[in-house]
Amino acid sequence: MTELLLKNARIVLEDEIVEGSVLIRDGLIVDIGGNTAVTAGDDMEGDYVIPGLVELHTDHLEGHYAPRPKVRWNPYAAVQAHDAQICASGITTVLDALRIGMDDEQDMRSEDMILLADAINDGCRSNRLRADHYLHLRCEVSAPDCHEGFVAFDDYDRVRLVSLMDHAPGQRQFARMEAYSTYYQGKLKMSDTVFRAFCERRIAESEANSNRHRIILSEACRKRGIVLASHDDATLQHVDEAIEQGIEVAEFPTTFEAAKASKEAGLAVLMGAPNVVRGSSHSGNVAASELARHGLLDILSSDYIPFSLIQSAFCLGDMVEGITLPQAIRMVSTNPAKSSGLDDRGAISVGKRGDLVRVAVDHQIPIVRTVWREGRRVV
Repeated sequence: MTELLLKNARIVLEDEIVEGSVLIRDGLIVDIGGNTAVTAGDDMEGDYVIPGLVELHTDHLEGHYAPRPKVRWNPYAAVQAHDAQICASGITTVLDALRIGMDDEQDMRSEDMILLADAINDGCRSNRLRADHYLHLRCEVSAPDCHEGFVAFDDYDRVRLVSLMDHAPGQRQFARMEAYSTYYQGKLKMSDTVFRAFCERRIAESEANSNRHRIILSEACRKRGIVLASHDDATLQHVDEAIEQGIEVAEFPTTFEAAKASKEAGLAVLMGAPNVVRGSSHSGNVAASELARHGLLDILSSDYIPFSLIQSAFCLGDMVEGITLPQAIRMVSTNPAKSSGLDDRGAISVGKRGDLVRVAVDHQIPIVRTVWREGRRVV
């Protein structure tokens, strides 16, 4: 039997903050006490203790594997580096997003995604990783090879989430062509002539492939019990399509209208934590804080900056009147855990996993001091 007692802590529960202690036995929370006079245990010195964060959408791993164009890092080393940064940001459960469906201009190939998935699986089997890792397949349904790439993951049981994306110009995230030009033309360094041809091809591929891939993949996910997410919904029609496809999570709705319709339909609305920290979307779409202000925000995701997840939770209450710290912490722990079917974690509650984070706050920035996964210190 192993025990861990954390005392003299400000414990962030689902609906309140209490001062006292948390007892973990054999990896599970067995007691939450209000006795601040406990003499044994690890002294938290009045710091916050929050649930380990649950991350549903981050493509941060790709930056470690392909840090420069045409450069490939050892996939096992890339996963280790990614894992260390994730966990040091307070994330104890992560769904690593791997892209499915490739563009000719992209530096990545489907084979790269398999290499990364294998490295993640091996790290989990070998108990070499600090955080608990699962897979999230980001499926570009407009790409001709999307279904082929998806089928390659049929035997990967760590797939818990599939998002159906279409980044063709002129719609969803890139309804404004200037936003598409800024992102893609600048990123890929295309001339105007090459960029126009690129846009025409992407639009044609979307028209040819998106609908059939959405139908095929949504049916496959239903059979496998994989949670489905929509991506960048902008209109009521997009939301209606998502409902028809069995979508449970609305990732990054780009308009207030789409977020409101998704919420009313029972979908969990997910937005980017960098959107909260920056105060706006990098693409000029609806601000996450605006959705929070109207009760339309359920889940936050670090997207491309791991530390933004915990940072957004601690700053959201300062940005939106009426949002408490427990409410904000639910958006990065309880809610994503429930939405991905991981009901054994995501809250400081008796019977839940002992995934905990000790946090101090300095200069309005949360400082991750210690992280425990199932009662074992990992940071």
